Amino acid sequence: MRKVYYKSLFIFILAIQIANAQKPQKPNSAEIYNQIQKLNFLGTVLYIAAHPDDENTRLISYLSNDVHARTGYLSLTRGDGGQNLIGPQLRELLGVIRTQELLEARKIDGGEQFFSRANDFGYSKTAEETLQIWDKDKVLSDLVWAIRKFQPDVIINRFDHRTSGSTHGHHTTSAMLSVEGFDMANNPASYPEQLKLVPVWQPKRLFFNTSWWFYGSREKFEAANKSNLISFQTGIYYPTIGKSNQEIAALSRSRHQSQGFGNTGTRGEDSEYLEFLKGESLKDKASLFEGVDTSWNRVKGGKPIGELLTQIINQYDFKNPSASIPDLVKAYTMIQALEEEHWKNVKSEEIKNIITACSGLYLEAVANTQEATPGSAIKLKLEAINRSAINMQLVSVTTLPEQKNTLLNTDLKNNILNNPTLEIQLPLSLNYTQPYWLKEKGTVGMYVVDDQKNIGIPDIIRETKVIFSIKINGVEIPFERTIVYKYTDDVKGEMYNFLDIVPPVTTAIQDKVILFSGTKSKYIGVTIKAGKNDIKGDLKLDLPKDWTVSPKSIPFQLDKKGMEQTVYFEVTPSDQSCEVVAKSIATIDGVQYDKEQITINYDHITKQQVLKTAEVKCIRLDLKINGEKIAYIMGAGDEIPKSLAQMGYKVTILKPEEITPERMESFDVVMTGVRAYNTVQALANKQNILFDFVKGGKTMIVQYNTTDELVTQNIAPYPLEISSDRVTEENAEVRFLAPKHPALNYPNTITQSDFKGWKQEQGLYYPKQFDKAFTPILSSNDKGESAKDGALLIAPYGKGNYIYTGLSFFRELPEGVPGAYKLLSNMISIKSPVTIPNQKIKQ
Repeated sequence: MRKVYYKSLFIFILAIQIANAQKPQKPNSAEIYNQIQKLNFLGTVLYIAAHPDDENTRLISYLSNDVHARTGYLSLTRGDGGQNLIGPQLRELLGVIRTQELLEARKIDGGEQFFSRANDFGYSKTAEETLQIWDKDKVLSDLVWAIRKFQPDVIINRFDHRTSGSTHGHHTTSAMLSVEGFDMANNPASYPEQLKLVPVWQPKRLFFNTSWWFYGSREKFEAANKSNLISFQTGIYYPTIGKSNQEIAALSRSRHQSQGFGNTGTRGEDSEYLEFLKGESLKDKASLFEGVDTSWNRVKGGKPIGELLTQIINQYDFKNPSASIPDLVKAYTMIQALEEEHWKNVKSEEIKNIITACSGLYLEAVANTQEATPGSAIKLKLEAINRSAINMQLVSVTTLPEQKNTLLNTDLKNNILNNPTLEIQLPLSLNYTQPYWLKEKGTVGMYVVDDQKNIGIPDIIRETKVIFSIKINGVEIPFERTIVYKYTDDVKGEMYNFLDIVPPVTTAIQDKVILFSGTKSKYIGVTIKAGKNDIKGDLKLDLPKDWTVSPKSIPFQLDKKGMEQTVYFEVTPSDQSCEVVAKSIATIDGVQYDKEQITINYDHITKQQVLKTAEVKCIRLDLKINGEKIAYIMGAGDEIPKSLAQMGYKVTILKPEEITPERMESFDVVMTGVRAYNTVQALANKQNILFDFVKGGKTMIVQYNTTDELVTQNIAPYPLEISSDRVTEENAEVRFLAPKHPALNYPNTITQSDFKGWKQEQGLYYPKQFDKAFTPILSSNDKGESAKDGALLIAPYGKGNYIYTGLSFFRELPEGVPGAYKLLSNMISIKSPVTIPNQKIKQ
């Protein structure tokens, strides 16, 4: 019979909102008990889907914390193609954020996280389209690798492999590849190069995690034939923490802050349904693991370990967890004697965590700096404290990657702090800290990771570590800790970051896109940052020969690490319209450095360092603008104000509380950021002021919003209904519905060529139903679909014009797409009310 009373979540301590994500776990007695229960269960489930947020956190939490199965989530992508509700980062930088959000989610629901090399290139309508952009063989190889490495007994797909075209193409593809990889993982002829590192593996069975949503309604689901489905209750309540499984799942899902997936947990009964797809069918549908020995008996020589762990569970003292340590150390020794490597490695790490938790053994290695360069020396302050009556000894510490061993032979007496210090020399060959999947330039559909061992690893690979060798009851056990840097913030208290390895010098060009009108020169600012003390060298801006740069190079000298200096180059463009890339290169002692250090720092995730090539896209473009003053109301976050400034406009970012009739008088155009009417609640009370602004002879431009809840239904002065229509094929043909409209003619002439080179998608969430006052300007569609006419809608209102657009300016402008700049300039330049009869071009 299942014992619910003592159930808890060993990871739940991280569910609270913390100031930074790297703080060490400090489980309580009930959480330790749950860890020991999990230690005594040898069953594994792999959940598979396409993106961060696709996973069913209710099911992952249930399997991990009620069933006690080792539970993993394989997200084929890192979510690079989505939108960002918390900041301006898009594409690969957004993928870095969503990677960390998934890792934080797994800390809460108890799962583990994996990825493939697939790049989330944006919305895809079919699996066929997805596989034209992803390298199917590589993604399938990564999925097979994950199965062989994780060795799941059960695989669960989030999506239906039989329904291409009914949902995101990535979704269906994840399921299709899972069905295909289910048998391939056990075939030695499939990706044989992997077998040097992992064995073949055959999962027991494969399921599809269905629900009423896939049937269209709850009523249809209730009426459906469920003979091939199994169901189980996931609405578990954990008395020791006072939370339901659904509440824990909601906390996990709420880690997806960049997607705005804050969630409120529920209570009471809750069911999950699985449809059997492949493998050995269930006879009584009572357990996913039917026919799988999930006890230690499945491992040769494991039976006595299971018996000992059962004894530890039965005798566990919630008031004194350290009483279990002698038997836990004995179990650790027995695990080390096993021949079978997979469970030996998995359970060795689990039991070491339990031993430290039971004894209050706290081990930490803190650097005296947050950043260091290869070849430099850093000081470490170690902490080792045993908060139990168990005899322990700190035998030695080994620093990685240099493999330097320092003997200490220090007794760790109960609650007596030990703070030895070390000075270590970092190897010159040490890699810089950065997401390993971004180290080499990938393709639209795939990241490049050549080392098979690294494929699927979720996080940054950090090489600087310390191994504490602790002798407990005569048994020497190694405990590995990643080197951290910590400090005290006056408001947030103790703060943790990891030690980052940085180049001796990094540079950053102030703008990522620079527009040149005609042959007039511009000054380009480059900021130089020292990664260590006493650096000096020369900086140059590398451009094609038909562009002129003055001076040719600029000397620099920075005395202290962290110091910055900004210098300026005068750049004169080519005589011809073109697009080029300028790269800043710093040279020190004959060695060139071309990286920009990008820091991503949000409270809910671990601070991230990304190193990208320091470059800027320079566009020689005959762009015509008028001198409008623009008020920009930020929405979910974008960089369009920077792009508008590049175009030559005077831009003011206006806070909602600053929207008053008097304040608006000084502007010619007001523009709302992406998803503003989904995210800025205050706009609901400002619409009359904005509409009066238009009525008085000005222009209002509203960028796309989603079909999610709007802060007001009156986002336009006329009826307008947002739909899920989108054009995902960025090079789809664009037809001009009103070719004489000023939006296509003044002050720039827009042609078909202006829609070439768009990135990721043309646009999204186009209105489908709109008032006859609107003039649709453009029409386009993906292959095989009907025309979508809601990309750009313009309506006269009073003496001014209201414009709604679903075009993805938020992607195109930061990418430096010339046609997007020209079209937006025309939209801004519209003055008097314009009513143009729809004039479709002849086909």
